[in-house]
Amino acid sequence: MNVAPGRVRGRVLVVDDEPTIAEVVCRYLERAGYDAASAGDGDAALAATDAAPFDLMVLDVMLPGIDGFEVLRRVRESPGPAPAVILLTARGEEADRIAGLTQGADDYVVKPFSPAELVARVDAVLRRAGPVEAPGPPMSFGPLTVDVAAHRVTLAGEEVALTQREFDLLAFLARHPGRAFSREELMEQVWRYSFYTDTATVTVHIRRLRTKLAAVPEAADLIETVWGVGYRLAAP
Repeated sequence: MNVAPGRVRGRVLVVDDEPTIAEVVCRYLERAGYDAASAGDGDAALAATDAAPFDLMVLDVMLPGIDGFEVLRRVRESPGPAPAVILLTARGEEADRIAGLTQGADDYVVKPFSPAELVARVDAVLRRAGPVEAPGPPMSFGPLTVDVAAHRVTLAGEEVALTQREFDLLAFLARHPGRAFSREELMEQVWRYSFYTDTATVTVHIRRLRTKLAAVPEAADLIETVWGVGYRLAAP
């Protein structure tokens, strides 16, 4: 594993069994001001994330031994803060993209790709543009309570386990109850992608949130679909 010295904009782990691809991606990331490390297979990737924290992982799906989906699953299930994940795949089928997004990937890039575009995707995933909104008091919607300051969501008094992106999405909708947002607006406001055109990840995350809220029947319909527009959280 090759690690660039010093931290500037963030630490990125590139996981690819093709050394040339990993080397080129790392070089572009370093030029953009990131610390870049590489791993050639799933076991090495998991060992790297256990040894030191990373802000983001560029993860090839097709790896020898443990494939990228399994690495993603283990990273998402491990305790403590998990890195954001951008999947690299040579397969452009929607089913593969949805599988990765459903398991918690933040973005995907289909091979062959432009290293410069990949760096732009890394920027977009890690970007937190503009001033941070004050957490404010806990927000309640029937049995659902969203406490941004405590980074805690409860449903009928029981804490709900959410991924970082699920929490961000729910918190954003909770801050604007009754207002409908398009998928493109949610991509820009929650994911911070102003150029992203594929909004499938929004649909996937909404579906996952609804599944978790449905554990309490009174909360099953809190996230409403506004046909022809997008989604909104029902006003209390």
